[in-house]
Amino acid sequence: MAGPTTSIDINRTTSISLPPAVSGDILQKTQESSAVMRLARRIALPGLGVTVPIITGDPEAGWVGETEKKPVKRGTLATKQMAPYTLAVIVPFSNQFRRDAKALYDAMVQRLPGVLAKKFDATVFGAADVPGSNFDSLAKCTAQSILTDAYGGLVAADADIADHDGILNGWVLSPKAKSMLLTAVDGNKRPLFINNVADGAVPMILGAPVKQSKGAYIAETATADAVVGFAGDWTQAVYGTVEGVQIAISDQATLTDGDSTINLFEQNMFAVRAEIEVGFRCDTSVFNKLTGKAKTGS
Repeated sequence: MAGPTTSIDINRTTSISLPPAVSGDILQKTQESSAVMRLARRIALPGLGVTVPIITGDPEAGWVGETEKKPVKRGTLATKQMAPYTLAVIVPFSNQFRRDAKALYDAMVQRLPGVLAKKFDATVFGAADVPGSNFDSLAKCTAQSILTDAYGGLVAADADIADHDGILNGWVLSPKAKSMLLTAVDGNKRPLFINNVADGAVPMILGAPVKQSKGAYIAETATADAVVGFAGDWTQAVYGTVEGVQIAISDQATLTDGDSTINLFEQNMFAVRAEIEVGFRCDTSVFNKLTGKAKTGS
């Protein structure tokens, strides 16, 4: 998927253009790295935002006799305003990349998508604060325990989603959830969730595909158990992007990295700023989170 060509000022006298294929690669690999983007439906998001319909009830068909009136049963819809929010990161590089444009492109394609995807997923799952009121989070969805009875917790999540008129069609596991499920066994000590131990993966659960994301983990606190994964009806989740990844480069700035400061000019470095405008909306009632102890969300 190709994005727009972006001019990048390397210094005051030289500029290079980011090829559309590279911009497209960064966005595509961001989508591939994000579990949410792989499972949710994507729409084009205008710069001023858009109203998104969320289906909350289906129409109902009925049997009719010859010449009888056909039943009129309307489905129910809720609407939400999806607004674009800017997700950005600045990555410093040594000047050796400046002398080799291909190396710079390769480094950007390799490093930036995972950073953007992890933060987007973490925000959707509630590990990070939402950027605004028109961005949905799964932080308060119903929780199910998979700590002592993994299979029972997964079935409970499926049942709860069905009770809210959803169909569970996708799981997102953090690396910690994967290890918990890989150790789950039946009464004969046989693994429950893998066909072959050599695979080392959990490809499907209860007939639905599984994606992995580091952003799906939320550490335990004094008042809440650790969250290790999510399940849901992803037909009721929508994300949108305004345009491709926007890239800018500077070798004159001073960067603040935690408690340290990087002066690009003094240290013979330059920095790449990457940003996307993205939004997310969903029906949170058809999602469950997987934890160490079941709690009902508000």
